[in-house]
Amino acid sequence: MKKKIIFPVIALAILAACNSGGSKDEKNEDKPASAEVDLSKNPDYQKGLELVSKSDCFTCHKIDEPLTGPPYRDVANKYASLPDTIVAHLASKIIAGGHGVWGEVPMTAHPAVSEDDAKAMVKYILLLKK
Repeated sequence: MKKKIIFPVIALAILAACNSGGSKDEKNEDKPASAEVDLSKNPDYQKGLELVSKSDCFTCHKIDEPLTGPPYRDVANKYASLPDTIVAHLASKIIAGGHGVWGEVPMTAHPAVSEDDAKAMVKYILLLKK
C-alpha cells in the first residue's frame, strides 16, 4: 500500500522540481521575438504618424485594407526588409508621385512635403511590417 502512495508523491515532487526553477525572464525567453511591441513609444512611429495624420494620406491609404492605394501594411511587408536606401527612394515617391508599382492608379505627388518629413512618413510605414 505504501508503494502505491509513495510513487505518485515522488513523481509529483519531480515534476514540481522541474517546473519551479528559473526566473520570470527565463520563462519568457520562449516567446517569439515578434511578440507585440509597443510602437507608440518609438519616436519614428510617433513623428511619422503625426505627419501622415496631418496630410491627406488616409484619403487613399488605410493600414490594413486597400483603398485607392495599397494598405500601409502591404507596403511595409514589401519594403521593410530592404536596405536603408529604400527610405529615400520611397520618400521621393511621396514627393514626386508614382505609378505602376501597385496597379494602374497613380499616386498623387506631394511637392509641399519636405524630404525629411517624407522620410519620417516612410519610417513610420515601414514599422507597420508584420
